[in-house]
Amino acid sequence: MNIAFIPVRGGSKSIPLKNIKLLNDKPLVYWTAKAAQEAKCIDKLVIATDSDEIKKTVLSFDFSKLEVYDRNPENAQDTSSTESVMLEYLEGKNIDGNFILIQATSPLLKSEHIDGMFEVLQNSDADSIFSGVREKQFHWIEGANGVEPINYDYRNRPRRQEFQGIIAENGACYINSIENILKDKCRLSGKIIAYELPPETAYEIDEENDWLIVEELIKKRAL
Repeated sequence: MNIAFIPVRGGSKSIPLKNIKLLNDKPLVYWTAKAAQEAKCIDKLVIATDSDEIKKTVLSFDFSKLEVYDRNPENAQDTSSTESVMLEYLEGKNIDGNFILIQATSPLLKSEHIDGMFEVLQNSDADSIFSGVREKQFHWIEGANGVEPINYDYRNRPRRQEFQGIIAENGACYINSIENILKDKCRLSGKIIAYELPPETAYEIDEENDWLIVEELIKKRAL
């Protein structure tokens, strides 16, 4: 069984009840839930929440693959890790298959992205995969002697079209086997590969400015 898992909680300091705030006339979590519902590789969609209001909202989507999991409030705190609620849901269940973690704050994720990731993982020798975007900025890190480049040689600056860049996680989607997650207690493990998504998917909704940008991108997609 392939399970899509979207953890959402009621508490959000930056944007109150962010996960059900309307984004282009739909609750934020609707967009990733819709992508999971429409992905061919997904058998079940689980939205895990500690909020009755969020639960009521997501059940109104009436998606055929959807079930709501009442997550433990202890695993829905500001300091709680995503892995804590993943393990809460999986431990004690006799389930085989793959676990597709999806973040509600990445509403530009599409069903074809999920299916593409799953196909690439299945046709590889890798154990897990994450979605990311290619960055072609030159990155530096602060050190004791100023700053140092970490992905290029400033003495031999490459032209942009010749520069491979680096892959950055966009936080949208991760796939691993249920067996590996239970064993390693982590969303990624073993041999890890990346699945490159379009640059605009780098936006994650954390602050109001992110909201405004993503709203315009979703409008543009609909044209």
